[in-house]
Amino acid sequence: MSKLKVDLALVQKYNVPGPRYTSYPPATRFTDQVAWPALAEEILQNNKTERHLSLYFHIPFCQTLCWYCGCTTVITTQNRQSVTYLDYLKKELAQMSTLLNPKRKVVQLHFGGGTPTFLSPEEIRALGRLIHDHFNLADDVEAGVEIDPRRLTRDHLVALREVGFNRASVGVQDFDGKVQEAVHRLQPREMTQRVIDDIRELGFASVNIDLIYGLPHQTAASFEKTLDAVLEVAPDRLAVFSYAHVPWIKPAQKILENDALPSAEVKLQLLKLIIEKLTDQDRYIYIGMDHFARPNDELAVAQRKKTLQRNFQGYSTRGGTDIYGFGMSSISQIENAYWQNQKELKTYYAALDAGKAPLAKGYFVNDDDKVRRQTIMRLMCDLALNYAAMSKKLGVHFTTYFARELDSLADLEADRLVRKTAGGLEVTEIGRLFIRNIAMRFDAYLPQEKERRFSRTI
Repeated sequence: MSKLKVDLALVQKYNVPGPRYTSYPPATRFTDQVAWPALAEEILQNNKTERHLSLYFHIPFCQTLCWYCGCTTVITTQNRQSVTYLDYLKKELAQMSTLLNPKRKVVQLHFGGGTPTFLSPEEIRALGRLIHDHFNLADDVEAGVEIDPRRLTRDHLVALREVGFNRASVGVQDFDGKVQEAVHRLQPREMTQRVIDDIRELGFASVNIDLIYGLPHQTAASFEKTLDAVLEVAPDRLAVFSYAHVPWIKPAQKILENDALPSAEVKLQLLKLIIEKLTDQDRYIYIGMDHFARPNDELAVAQRKKTLQRNFQGYSTRGGTDIYGFGMSSISQIENAYWQNQKELKTYYAALDAGKAPLAKGYFVNDDDKVRRQTIMRLMCDLALNYAAMSKKLGVHFTTYFARELDSLADLEADRLVRKTAGGLEVTEIGRLFIRNIAMRFDAYLPQEKERRFSRTI
């Protein structure tokens, strides 16, 4: 695949609201009717195994608000807030440690936000010690952190390396100054380059860059300059997200309506440019969704070997893990359940002060959910389904179980997004772009969902 060609007519046809499938069922199905005693019992059962762990820590603080942001954040210039927050993370870790099997190894660790590097270097070291005190980290742990180059010092990066981080994801969004000003995020290219140089010099194994298309003042010409600059930086991976305008959820986004948001047509041109430019001459492999990786990167290799996974942290090479999330709004996942922490600092703190779990919502997975979860996972990661292998894996006769869903694929097949084979289903090269739409055909809950609950698929 030297260059993936994008058909804009197909993009317009299939650009509809739909889940991102970082979980199945999606988080929109979580309910506040899940009681902690029942969930705690599931966690205890889960910890009778020695399955590997993936840990997520949500650091919600940012000093300023980027107006496009859809994350769960706390905007503050009071650095002492992070001191208090670490105290409560300590309480939550102590509470959960009574349920966890100490023999379980942590193979994946992630700091997200917000801005994890809002923490001072010493606070990063303190949190790192806390994690090492409570968990057994594998020698080859994949430890990633989201980094905002603004207000970052080299000592932040030194501290992250000291506590074991080996992957960094750098927020850029766009190098164009006019776009940066419009979204309230001024970040000169020289600043970003300096941080990435430090990341590499300090021995991080991988660098990812995050970009967003669909922001004010972006044009194909301006964004191509950003892509050219990114290609000069040569990150190992790229995440290029479509801006999701959801002002009914994030009111600050209304500010952007007063500026020059690209038309739907321009946004499609941007998408075409991104995919065709990044995949040209096999610079990057289009993994699917918003992700690109170098051909020799672990993600690309795992996809070729059909060992790629997908969870709340996106695409991952670490399979067979249970996710335990800590901090405000974090989400956890075990075989039979999902749960999410309180999404406001006040309620998160209050629960822990009362000696209670900071549970906000949860979901118990039923047998049909498990069958569909594995099907959607393999489809999104392998870009194919082998019916015999899936029948063996799931303990069902796959083509009988999914007869209605498979019959519904005729239009996708006609548009050459999928092709049926003697023993299964394959996603075509152009079909990678529409993987969410294809996965939606196997979602039992989608017809019940309201349109505004999801961003558009492309």
